[in-house]
Amino acid sequence: MYDESWYSFVPDFQQRRAQSGPQGSGHRRKESLLQQPNGIAENADTAQPLPALFEDQEDTNSPPEPTLSRRAKSYSDFYEIVRAQEKKEKRKRKDRRKIHNDRGWEALAVPESATRCLPVDEDDIAHDAQLDAELLQASQQEFLLYHDQLAMTERHLGTLIDDANSALKVLESLCQSFRAVDDQTSSFQAQCDDLLTEQKRLQTLADDIGTDLHYYAYLDNVTRRLNAPGSGRLVDDEAFADVLSSLDSCIAFMTKNPLYRDAESYLARYQALLTKALHLLEVGFTNRLNKVSAEISKQIAATQSESARHALAYGRFEELLLESYSLIPNIQTVMRSVYDQFGQHAPGLSHDIYLNTANNIFHAYWAVRDRDLKPIIQNDLDTFKTEAKESVETASRNFVKQCFERSYNEASLFRKVFSIEPQYSSDAKSAFAGLKSQQQHQRSSVITNTNVAPLSSNLQSVLQFSDLRTICNIIGWITNEYLLLEYDEDSEPSPFVSHCRQMTALLLTEHLWPFTDTHFESEIQKSIAKAAVPPEALIISPVTNNDASSNAFPPVKRALELLLMFDQCMPKERCQRNSAIIFSLLKESISALHRAQLRIKSSKISGTDPDLFIIKNLLLLKNELLALEIGHVRNGDPQISTAGSVTGRLPKEMQHFGQIWEGMVKPVTGGLVAGIWSRVGSLGGYMPSLPLPALPGIPGWSTPTSSVPAGADGNASLDVHEQLDNELRASIGAFTRRWASLLVGGSAGGNGKVMGGKNVAKVERELDEILERAFGGLVEGREVIMKLKEAVAGVVEEMREKEREVGTKAGGK
Repeated sequence: MYDESWYSFVPDFQQRRAQSGPQGSGHRRKESLLQQPNGIAENADTAQPLPALFEDQEDTNSPPEPTLSRRAKSYSDFYEIVRAQEKKEKRKRKDRRKIHNDRGWEALAVPESATRCLPVDEDDIAHDAQLDAELLQASQQEFLLYHDQLAMTERHLGTLIDDANSALKVLESLCQSFRAVDDQTSSFQAQCDDLLTEQKRLQTLADDIGTDLHYYAYLDNVTRRLNAPGSGRLVDDEAFADVLSSLDSCIAFMTKNPLYRDAESYLARYQALLTKALHLLEVGFTNRLNKVSAEISKQIAATQSESARHALAYGRFEELLLESYSLIPNIQTVMRSVYDQFGQHAPGLSHDIYLNTANNIFHAYWAVRDRDLKPIIQNDLDTFKTEAKESVETASRNFVKQCFERSYNEASLFRKVFSIEPQYSSDAKSAFAGLKSQQQHQRSSVITNTNVAPLSSNLQSVLQFSDLRTICNIIGWITNEYLLLEYDEDSEPSPFVSHCRQMTALLLTEHLWPFTDTHFESEIQKSIAKAAVPPEALIISPVTNNDASSNAFPPVKRALELLLMFDQCMPKERCQRNSAIIFSLLKESISALHRAQLRIKSSKISGTDPDLFIIKNLLLLKNELLALEIGHVRNGDPQISTAGSVTGRLPKEMQHFGQIWEGMVKPVTGGLVAGIWSRVGSLGGYMPSLPLPALPGIPGWSTPTSSVPAGADGNASLDVHEQLDNELRASIGAFTRRWASLLVGGSAGGNGKVMGGKNVAKVERELDEILERAFGGLVEGREVIMKLKEAVAGVVEEMREKEREVGTKAGGK
């Protein structure tokens, strides 16, 4: 039933194992040298591992057999082919594993019936037991090796643990020893800390004492240096600045600690040494100036070329003066101890000593500059006087431009030498005030931004013999060219522009404006207050050439011309503020009008109404004030520029009559005419109210004498515009009442005595004639005539209403 080879399965296996025993396996672990004998006597040949099974082992990790796949047409086809190939390979590997497993089990699957039929042999049993022991020994050999290695490792680890425990015991004993030492040395450490603190305190105290002693010990050193022969050379050395700084520190220390020993004595000695040092600097700078001047002045006098003189006076002078080691830097150090960059007062303990030295240095500098520039200045002055004989305006403009340019060059040189740029300041301790006083005291002829007196005196010497129009033209040109110069708001003005504006402001406010005001006052007295008026000037003639001022009173016409000239040559702010010229001009004009009115009334000049004469001329003055924006906000007149100066010729017709007469002629029941004059705008914010004491002969008018606040007493609270408005109200009221009385008296129902109703037409015709003569020929004149007629008609109606009330009361009685 079974093959005989089955019965010899085990021996055959043993045979095959013996044959394959000597063959070594390349992948077996080598036997360890630490392997211990297990006590079983065995032959080296018997302890061989089991041979490998002869069944074919399929390597599951071998690469798949190559197959030829069809070419993919697209990415999706390629993906499907790859998936299909992977599934196919997985299926093949699964089939191989299944076949292999089935074959192994088939080889071992011996039927139980065949096992029972096998003969039992004791030798085979013994042989099997020996074989089992050998198999057990072969299978446990590797684990026994691992067991021996673990045992050895355990012994090593135990040894390490014992060593660590002993080390910990040693460390613990050391820690206890350190604690004991620390406890024993804590008090010593505290004593050492106290000693270190005390040492630091003593060191700080010694340093402070050494520093304080330095302020005392420096006296001998600086005394020897400043009194040594040749100490004047020290001012041209960098060490001189250190000397000044050290002296300032010593003075500050002695001032701060007045209770120290001999502090007052040392303070006085240090101040004396500082004065001596500054005196050496002053002498050194003066000697340097004289040396440079001796070389420059000869060359300037020897040449006649304007450009060569300019180059010598500024370029060469600057080059020679700054050609030193440390003299100029030491001078600048002294100046910055007194003033800041813009010439403002810089306080300090030794300010008075430094200020005295600075003034002496300025004095020496301007004396040299006057001597060197004298030929140039004299040449410019001679040229100006020669040109003034032909044209005063042209000569004045050229002279002002030339002086401003030289002044800017002089200011640039001054800034480079002294490292300060004096700006205008009202502080008496500023560099501006000091230089101004210095140059005025020396009568310096050099024109700078602090000394414009030479320019002003030369201009006034020529302008004082010129007419007022020429003076106004020159003043107006200077104002518009330099003071009101417009520039881009996004960028700062150039240094030259800023310099010229400062000089112009100083020149105008301190010299030329007062000079111009004096000429205006003289002209006002000559042509208005003391003007001879012929009888024919009292007659109101018809308007000619559509010019509202053509039939004006001659003094008033001259006043209008002066107003226009004053506005053109002055900034608007000067016209809108408390201007004595505007006040005097209006005051004298009103006085002349009142004198003319008295002459008209006394002479009974036919064709001239005294009240209408006043109204006509006052309206001209009021209209001119509004047109020139004097004391009133500009009403968008395109003829007037935003800067406040007149840019074009003002229209001759009275364009502001509509504003002036707005709100006039409002009859009120129970009284005369009320609200005849309604002021156009509030002028108090532009021209402050003047204190006006009473002036005999002119109601409500006065002269400015003192600065009494507005509103203190009656008419004194009124400014010139308010008084002008009062005069207009009074004249208009008198005119309307008188003509209303004539109309009421000439009517049939008037007083009931004379003439009859035909006289009303005659009075009306006469009223029309005088109004037409005064205001006819003007566009706005028609409105004036209409307003005056409405005012007269309103008063007439009011008078008749009163007569009817009186008649009704008489009839009732």
